[in-house]
Amino acid sequence: MNALDGIRILDLSRVLAGPWCTQTLADLGADVVKVERPPGPRHPGGDDTRGWGPPFLQGRDGQDTAEAAYYLGANRNKRSMTCDIAQPQGQALIRELVAHADVFVENYKVGDMARYGLDFDSLRAINPRLVYCSVTGFGQTGPYKDRAGYDFAIQAMGGLMSVTGERDDRPGGGPQKVGVAVSDLFTGLYATVAILAALRHAERTGEGQHVDMALLDTQVAMLANLGANYLVRGRQEGKVPGRAGNAHINIVPYQVFEVAPDEQGHSQHIILAVGNDGQFAKFCEVAGCPELAQDPRFALNQNRVRHREVLVPMLEQLLRQRRKADWLAALEAAKVPCGPINSLAEVFDDPQVQHRGMVHRWQHPLADEVDLVASPLKLSATPVRADLPPPTLGQHTGEVLSEWLSLSPQETQERLSSLRERRIV
Repeated sequence: MNALDGIRILDLSRVLAGPWCTQTLADLGADVVKVERPPGPRHPGGDDTRGWGPPFLQGRDGQDTAEAAYYLGANRNKRSMTCDIAQPQGQALIRELVAHADVFVENYKVGDMARYGLDFDSLRAINPRLVYCSVTGFGQTGPYKDRAGYDFAIQAMGGLMSVTGERDDRPGGGPQKVGVAVSDLFTGLYATVAILAALRHAERTGEGQHVDMALLDTQVAMLANLGANYLVRGRQEGKVPGRAGNAHINIVPYQVFEVAPDEQGHSQHIILAVGNDGQFAKFCEVAGCPELAQDPRFALNQNRVRHREVLVPMLEQLLRQRRKADWLAALEAAKVPCGPINSLAEVFDDPQVQHRGMVHRWQHPLADEVDLVASPLKLSATPVRADLPPPTLGQHTGEVLSEWLSLSPQETQERLSSLRERRIV
């Protein structure tokens, strides 16, 4: 049994934010049907991310398939059907399916769904309980609502790049985006939370609602303590948070430090994440400098922050005296938060990552096996599912029509033949 067994979701979203949301809901047991564009003379069909490679999934013949790793990473546990919503017959098919859905997710530009007759008001008339989630760059209202939104641009506009990267006065300083599309990913997760809340409301009242998710809203919310720093004091004092490299604005020492080189002479680093004064005292004991924890400039975190420019160079000199393995073993034994900076190869070789089952091996229709990152959700009574590999384009069209519309095998075949003849699916 899964937590969302029986919940049906029509997913018209593409790329990352919307699919990330629906992948989480699918992991939790919802029947997520990914509705994709059928192939045509000028388009290969499907979610654009199917072609966002290399790398591509290698087929049984050793050749690349049409399934990019990017697509595979955001679409597990879903079924795929094709439907051309630009055609009236395709729009009619979606409305027919909506009558049997609990959730509808889309990430088209504002106004596109209304032109297709698939907007919230139109679909609510068919299914009053429907939870309708729109994911856009800037939301359904406001001066930017008609703009397309992309994660890179949102990281920039939403302030994240102004606080990410090395300080401007240091080599390599300047704006920097995060290595993965965090605005998309966070928006997908916030959308998941909102959909679950809306489902609860629909369960109690029979009333659906429109969930309006915007990447920019999410990015602003993600500013967290830095946003609060600016609003509480920075704005009135004219202090705008900026880039601090790998350091923390509010905590010291909390950054990357270089340690002694390895046996081959390669530079090595660790992160030190001292979160309170007790941990700082323990660090000082391990480092052989207990007097620093008694120094009034450094004993309290607020003073360490004020005297960062004095303390950090002292710590940099200390940390370069021992090798990475020595520091990690000693600091971990003293319960001082620290860690190595792992490559992705090291991440997936890590015994803790392996023990937690963060890689799942799938049997894929086009390949014998494919390893993908697993869901991090661990539920004791209703564990996440892992039964449907990321689908091929339109793999389940007939199956979905049969189940959702309660068609017999003959009716399903006749319906499919008619729709394919008119290039609707």
